[in-house]
Amino acid sequence: MVDILLSGFVTIFVIIDPLGLVPLFLAVTPDADANERRSVAIRACVIAFAILALFAIAGMALLQGLGITLGAFRVAGGLFLFWIGFELVFERRQERHRRSADRAVDDPEVADVAAFPLAIPLIAGPGAISAVILLSGNLPTVAGRIGLVAILLVAMIVTFGFLAVADRIDRFLGVTGRAVISRLLGVLLAALAVQFVAEGAAQLVETTTAAPLSTSP
Repeated sequence: MVDILLSGFVTIFVIIDPLGLVPLFLAVTPDADANERRSVAIRACVIAFAILALFAIAGMALLQGLGITLGAFRVAGGLFLFWIGFELVFERRQERHRRSADRAVDDPEVADVAAFPLAIPLIAGPGAISAVILLSGNLPTVAGRIGLVAILLVAMIVTFGFLAVADRIDRFLGVTGRAVISRLLGVLLAALAVQFVAEGAAQLVETTTAAPLSTSP
């Protein structure tokens, strides 16, 4: 279980990409001082944690209610995570997130950027939700789900740490440093996604071959 939790933390951390969030966070809080930015970061991380924890606890029940097998979701979720890794490597995900941030800045009706676009979809986006549901399928016990919620909490604390010192990180790394790290994280996420697809495909084959046997007299 420890190996699954460690792999899960890496997966969630890479998808959230706190380093990639730094320039976007600064973009949506242009006139805020350090204390105001920390307040926004706390609210965003709390909202994102609540959303991801909900899917960690009830995600599998949702799949079962929709009649979706874990194997099928592993294949679909793995492909989706692979696409996110592809976007990280070629810097396309940053452009998409930047468009969401720009809409929030330009829209006068957006009262709190902590909820949108920070918590949703920049932190607790479709990729993070898919990863959490996939991980919950690998951790079906109560202890496993508690461990999953715990690594989500750690991921949110780390994300808050990055956002709280976003201006310093942005000056230290610069554009080149962020690009290099994002590409490395994208390759890592792509490898993890392939593993999810392989496990899901094997489970689908096993289910398909076992189905005729279960119906035979």
